[in-house]
Amino acid sequence: MIHPNVFHNDRLLPIEKVRLSPGQAGLICGWGIFTTLRISRSEAFAYERHWRRLEKDAAVTRLPMAYTAAKVRVHLHEVIRANKVAEGCARIYLVYNTVGFWQSDEKHPQVDLIIYTAPLPEHREIVRLALRHDGRHAASPLAGVKSISWLNNVWAVAEANKEGFDEVVMLNERGEVAECTSANIFAVKNGKILTPPLNSGCLEGVTRGILMEIAPEAGVSVVEQSLRPEDVYSADEVFISSTNRNLIGAGEIAGHRIPAPGPVCRRLNELFDAYVEDYVTRRLASAAR
Repeated sequence: MIHPNVFHNDRLLPIEKVRLSPGQAGLICGWGIFTTLRISRSEAFAYERHWRRLEKDAAVTRLPMAYTAAKVRVHLHEVIRANKVAEGCARIYLVYNTVGFWQSDEKHPQVDLIIYTAPLPEHREIVRLALRHDGRHAASPLAGVKSISWLNNVWAVAEANKEGFDEVVMLNERGEVAECTSANIFAVKNGKILTPPLNSGCLEGVTRGILMEIAPEAGVSVVEQSLRPEDVYSADEVFISSTNRNLIGAGEIAGHRIPAPGPVCRRLNELFDAYVEDYVTRRLASAAR
């Protein structure tokens, strides 16, 4: 459940006062981008990385970027303070209003900015993963863009939930593992951590990127490598990563049992927690100067 105060375009409002119009064409057709950030000790973790990805996705989708990183960060912290969020998450949306035929002549900005917060979602300590063929289209020019056209993801999870699964491993048109609906995926085999490359159609996750940087501290490297379902079925460990869930071990993939959580997942989780703590401490110290 999202919190009651929302930032919309140029001001903070109670959610019931925020007006979105049917004439905002991007809202109706899904032409927009977003990112989800972790809030720790009232600080937006890895904000710079999230903003860089928003800028990249805006360029790919030809969405005009009328906002600056510094300005949006100020607005984000307005929302965090108003909702008194110590630990939780936030979303930043940019919605392209003036596209296509089905738009109104109302006065509104070319791109809507919407920011809100929520508690961290609950999740199991060990997840069960379903498998879906053709869940990702790696050849699409929009592959890897975190767009508001999210039906494919929420529908796949809803279908999997009916069968008792928590998440879904999405295969691309080549039958390769790409990612989960809202998480990147990793397999540990022969002392290495393997994860699908970006050309699989997966999202360039912020947590994924950090793990690739800090994994050597755990004495293991992350290798981008094309994976087939049989590669993850036979792995020593499988885990997924996302902003809201950090790292979670997978105990089953489409009926195939895997030991979880494994030692590599546990060690990386410790390193990631330390990374978050260091980032937040440095940000708070800088703000106090």
